[in-house]
Amino acid sequence: MGLFVNKPLPSDNKYFYTLGQTKTVLIVGLGNIGKEFNHTRHNIGFDCLDFFLGKNTQMSQWIEKKNLKCHVSMGQFGDTRTIAIKPTTYMNLSGESVELVLNFYKIRPEDILVVHDELDIDFGHIRLRLGGSSAGNNGVQSVIDKIGDNFNRIRIGIGPKNSKIPADKFVIARFNKDEDLSIQELKKEVQSIITEFIYGGKINQETRSFLS
Repeated sequence: MGLFVNKPLPSDNKYFYTLGQTKTVLIVGLGNIGKEFNHTRHNIGFDCLDFFLGKNTQMSQWIEKKNLKCHVSMGQFGDTRTIAIKPTTYMNLSGESVELVLNFYKIRPEDILVVHDELDIDFGHIRLRLGGSSAGNNGVQSVIDKIGDNFNRIRIGIGPKNSKIPADKFVIARFNKDEDLSIQELKKEVQSIITEFIYGGKINQETRSFLS
């Protein structure tokens, strides 16, 4: 029988205990810090992780870790330690935080799942994949620049872009009224995918739709 291992939660001085813990996974939500960016299209990664924490009592509350340039939450799902982060670097430098956390907790890139917006995918669709290019998302490109491209992605469609609005303005705008009606379903689908990743250790390359 394996030895009990105690690990301090990042939010307080409590400890959680595991028996025969086998792996750690990292869930990364991309977005921009600041109230002006709350609930915008570019911050859907942040919003989905907030929803995931709210639905899983295993996860601790967010705590800011300045040395890791992010907000951190931890939890235990079976034999998998799960770390969730929201970088505080702003979107375009997200890779700085991911690299720091990866090195600090000794996590492999293939055990990382990044949740982010995708302008080239229509709203209502979520695409999953391991590896590949950034598709123009500067936050994803920053992560690639720091740790390579061999990590998992949940690519949440926020398009099609209104051609009258520059892309940099469109992504920091809020969802329209029709889209807002489906945001809860979007978050539920992402929560399901994150849970599948935690227990299964991988994601399948596929496209999902959460619109009825």
